[in-house]
Amino acid sequence: MVEFDNFKLVDGGVCAAKGFIAGGINVGIKPGSTKRDLAIISCEKKCTAAAMYTQNKVKGAPITVTKKHLEDGIAQAVIVNSGNANTCNSNGIEIAEQMCELCAEQLDIDTNDVIVGSTGVIGQKLSIDPVKNNIEKLAKSLSAEGSTLACEAIMTTDTRKKELAVEFELDGKVCHIGGISKGSGMINPNMATMLAFITTDVNINSALLHKALKRTTEITYNMVSVDGDTSTNDTVCIMASGLAENKEITAEDANYEIFLNGLYAVMMNLARETARDGEGATKLMECVVRNAPTEAIAKSVALSVINSSLLKAAIFAADANWGRILCAIGYAEGDFDISKVEVLLSSDKGTVKVCENGAGVDFSEDKAFAILSEDEIVIIVDLHDGFEKSVAWGCDLTYEYVKINAEYRS
Repeated sequence: MVEFDNFKLVDGGVCAAKGFIAGGINVGIKPGSTKRDLAIISCEKKCTAAAMYTQNKVKGAPITVTKKHLEDGIAQAVIVNSGNANTCNSNGIEIAEQMCELCAEQLDIDTNDVIVGSTGVIGQKLSIDPVKNNIEKLAKSLSAEGSTLACEAIMTTDTRKKELAVEFELDGKVCHIGGISKGSGMINPNMATMLAFITTDVNINSALLHKALKRTTEITYNMVSVDGDTSTNDTVCIMASGLAENKEITAEDANYEIFLNGLYAVMMNLARETARDGEGATKLMECVVRNAPTEAIAKSVALSVINSSLLKAAIFAADANWGRILCAIGYAEGDFDISKVEVLLSSDKGTVKVCENGAGVDFSEDKAFAILSEDEIVIIVDLHDGFEKSVAWGCDLTYEYVKINAEYRS
């Protein structure tokens, strides 16, 4: 995890923030599976809430229901399943609404204050029976130590849990932001590249909470790509309990900036871990673009590099085929001078320059191979054409990626 000044990494995930409990159990969503597949995150009081969603035209039924429930900017709980996406189903809306009703009944809250999410195979019927038959057991299991169990319950092809919390101060009050997420395949920008559930005890109004989430998503989750496929169910949501009792944030002042930075610390790390855990991945790729004419161009170049299948395959082989980087930069959207471009490859083994002024330079292939053999690779692209910057994250493309997706339904 990347650490930030003034933000202390703490345990607890989504339960680190005051007022939240969580849990996850196996209910048999996917026949024959024994993994946890149903989770609830709940707060002791109504929360200010906001969410963002996939831009895929095909959207999972849970997104439709969640959008409706969040029209008033208020939520108190999340219920989410793995093993089935509840997408492209004739009765999908009905199932998603029933999940909310069952959750609300057990927690004694308003159905409209429940956020619902699903992840898994698209286009398969989802029965409400596993949820109905086990919801009471799940509700009774919720605890302040349940974040990890909830995190496990939302995983699909993920190989590692993605869970994080930070602690900081506002107005002398100790505050927290915590999150869990899932994402390994079908990951591509357009919001949100994963399922992510974030909690905070900061007191902040609805408009600024939404603005902070939108801005932070643009530079974290929307800068991740594993395979170029935008999922149908991508959702990131945040609930703010206000129980830290700081003075309510109602303006973009110093406290708002602190909150924004804390949210970035959590969301950036979760996004980064999604790229690291890409299906079949052996290496985390990070592309840093600097000195671009505009932020939009910086982001476009970073994502072009990260999305290049040819480059991802070369990184898997530790092959410094830098021409593939220049090719990807060349088809990025935006107006900039390719003759000024400089490219460096970096890792814990050092840094090597492979391109300057848009042309190749002499470098040691052996040193480049050693650099690219590490499990975290940084590709630095300097456009020398402005002052803006951006970062994107991805992973290498391996034989295992094909195997996982060829066998996904089996």
